[in-house]
Amino acid sequence: MKINIINKSKHPLPHYETNASAGMDLRANISEAITLKPLDRTIVKTGLFIELPIGFEAQVRPRSGLAAKKGITVLNAPGTVDADYRGEIGVILVNLSNEDFTIENGERIAQLIIAKHERAEWEEVEILSETARGEGGFGSTGNN
Repeated sequence: MKINIINKSKHPLPHYETNASAGMDLRANISEAITLKPLDRTIVKTGLFIELPIGFEAQVRPRSGLAAKKGITVLNAPGTVDADYRGEIGVILVNLSNEDFTIENGERIAQLIIAKHERAEWEEVEILSETARGEGGFGSTGNN
């Protein structure tokens, strides 16, 4: 599928690293480095503006390497870019580690996944169908 994009950064367009990759890395487009202290959060701009077709969203997700090695993640993961949004894509990063983390211009900070979605139409009823699980939630299906 083709998606219209404006790139106001000096960085390459997001791209798939392999044929089987689901996500494309987003890069920080900042004029000076940003240091996140432990538990700090910030919105990091990317310089990217997209025009998605109706019925699709762009999901902003953490990069597994940053999360595992540095404790840096996307706070509202996954963040959603709606089809009617035309502003700059920003990434809400949070530092969940015990050490400062510095974000440099051009650094890969998150990944972007394009996903199809459905729109629901509610139908109010008095009773829901029964299942074996019933009302069991939050850990009700086992200890592991």
